[in-house]
Amino acid sequence: MKYVVIVGDGMADRPLKELGGKTPLQKAHTPNMDWLAAHGIPGRVRTVPENMHPGSDVANLSILGYDPAQYYSGRAPLEAASIGVQLGEDDVAFRCNLVTLKYNKDKTAAVMEDYSSGHITTDEARQLIDEVGRQLGTRLFPFIPV
Repeated sequence: MKYVVIVGDGMADRPLKELGGKTPLQKAHTPNMDWLAAHGIPGRVRTVPENMHPGSDVANLSILGYDPAQYYSGRAPLEAASIGVQLGEDDVAFRCNLVTLKYNKDKTAAVMEDYSSGHITTDEARQLIDEVGRQLGTRLFPFIPV
């Protein structure tokens, strides 16, 4: 028997006033998902162990049959593998985001104003990470844009 597993990753949301108290998914026209639910075998499963952060990286490891408690070491190694970066047994990968900071008047403190630098484009982000790599990177500590 063959199976198709559809993961509604990122579909959860909060009710919005402008949608009459419904979530975007509740308001959406979903004939294909409705057909799959009516003709398939829908179910629910806990994919994230109770003591772990509920992220798609953890959940997808679990869905693929890997115990996140044993194999999860962060999102960075997964993203590195997704772009063909091979990590050695002793290598460490760090993931970074480009963010927007808002400084106070005397520039002594800042708060994060935006988690994605205003939804910066991939090309713009690549240029910035390339420059960071030129300024700070080394052969042993490269900066690799995704």
